[in-house]
Amino acid sequence: MIRAVCTAFTLTLAAGMPAAGDPVLTPPIDCDLGRDCFIQQYVDHDPGPGASDYLCAPLSYDEHTGTDFGLPTLQQMQAGVNVLASAPGTVKGVRDGMVDRAYSAANAEQVTGRECGNGVVIDHGEGWETQYCHMKRGSITVRSGDTVQRGAVLGQVGISGRAQFPHVHLSVRHNGETIDPFDPDGDITCDAPDSNTLWRAPPAYRAGGILDVGFSDGIPAYDDVKSGRAAKAALPADAPALVVYGYAFGGQLGDKIRVVLTGPTGNVLDQTETLEKGQAQFFRAVGKRLKGAAWPSGSYTGTVTLIRDGRQIDTRRAEITLR
Repeated sequence: MIRAVCTAFTLTLAAGMPAAGDPVLTPPIDCDLGRDCFIQQYVDHDPGPGASDYLCAPLSYDEHTGTDFGLPTLQQMQAGVNVLASAPGTVKGVRDGMVDRAYSAANAEQVTGRECGNGVVIDHGEGWETQYCHMKRGSITVRSGDTVQRGAVLGQVGISGRAQFPHVHLSVRHNGETIDPFDPDGDITCDAPDSNTLWRAPPAYRAGGILDVGFSDGIPAYDDVKSGRAAKAALPADAPALVVYGYAFGGQLGDKIRVVLTGPTGNVLDQTETLEKGQAQFFRAVGKRLKGAAWPSGSYTGTVTLIRDGRQIDTRRAEITLR
């Protein structure tokens, strides 16, 4: 069951096997975790109005009841990423037909009572069930009563229901009670992580990270960054500006975002910005205007690094060639 919030910050969790009778889980998404998809939010362990994940870090929000496996961009979602059954069982319920769009105050009434969006519930026996939320409309491939094996395709990742980015929300319940698969027995403390989880192999914990890095010829709109449209595959040598942007998650007050741009003649820019507040998702863009007829032809590399308390949390880079 869910415990009260702890007071320290721990980054690692030892592997352990579920207890006898407990389901053994694998990730509910067909991707390379940490490279092209990320766990962006965890079950909330804070019993009050705040939010805390199982390691006492703020990768959650108030009353969040699942683990969110997210995609960096809407373009990736539209290309199609499969949602997988985390354990064998029987399909208990299915919902489809809800539109894929980011949740907002303007459409809140339309999802009231259906916050999960399109989804699937699987019964694993002995009171255990998993629920898969926010799936893509029209993608669900199973029906109530179907027997599914671990890794069976249930549908695809979407952004239906109460979702603000494309992801599959995995809820785990036992006799109706929310269970955090990273802390099923509630024995975790921040300075002494518990090795018992429901995972066959516990996914690595990331305290935030870089979702995407791209080039543009101007400061992009946030909606274009989130969709993936902002990134230019190529730019002419006379582009009015060279801009590197980084899209990230899990930002905390005081975090630093360093953006470095190098080109054929060496460093073009190196700039660091500090976050003035915590942000579940955010982006920063840094650029330089053209001063002359053209940029030097050749390859340019943009590197974005997330830094916390002097420690590198994550770094990603993108390359582009100007001719």
